[in-house]
Amino acid sequence: MNSFQFNVIGTIESPYKQKFAIPRQPGLIPEARGKLILTPPYADDDIIRGIETFSHLWLVFVFHQTADKGWSPLVRPPRLGGNTRKGVFATRATFRPNPIGLSVVKLDRVYRKQDKLVLELSGIDLLDGTPILDIKPYLPYADALQDAIGGFADSAPETLMTVSFSEQARDFCQAQTAYPDLALLTEKVLKQDPRPSYKKQRDAAQQYGMTLYQFNIKWTVNGEHNHVTEISQLSEFADRRSQ
Repeated sequence: MNSFQFNVIGTIESPYKQKFAIPRQPGLIPEARGKLILTPPYADDDIIRGIETFSHLWLVFVFHQTADKGWSPLVRPPRLGGNTRKGVFATRATFRPNPIGLSVVKLDRVYRKQDKLVLELSGIDLLDGTPILDIKPYLPYADALQDAIGGFADSAPETLMTVSFSEQARDFCQAQTAYPDLALLTEKVLKQDPRPSYKKQRDAAQQYGMTLYQFNIKWTVNGEHNHVTEISQLSEFADRRSQ
């Protein structure tokens, strides 16, 4: 057989509403919390029996926003500054012959919501709306190999980026109660420096915006410092709350 068809078993609800600002690997930001929503016929209590005994799970998912963009045998990993080419199978790039990914997440809680099963997760690196194809338990004795070598990505990425908040941004984070870790999540996302590699070479101050949860976050970058200038609720969510 040259091709297979798979069923989507559930969908991710994530604070990351756009590819920009998603950490490049899972677990880098523990405060990034989301949900995996299992829908019928996969919202059967028997299908997850015993899953709560595992602390972490592997998720097999689809790169749904880039699946139609094709693939290339050579890619430019951001970890190498976006200038060096590596074989796609030597990277975790999204543009693959089959647009599937693998992510390990922490399982925090499982509960039922009407006809759906909800798995609360943390440390996620998945885009909102990501389709999930499969779930497998993480096994420390088999999956955490102490003598493994990580090639050009042998250690977690580090930057010297610092973060500050304007008075408005800090007050906004404290005033909203739906996401107590909003300020910390924002800080950790920015410390990862989500900018494209070519942007990091510029000396002039730069302005950016991103969406986390239902909030529009604006900040400036000057050298190795991020300053969050403004945080506001997106109008579509404000409209829903007022209805």
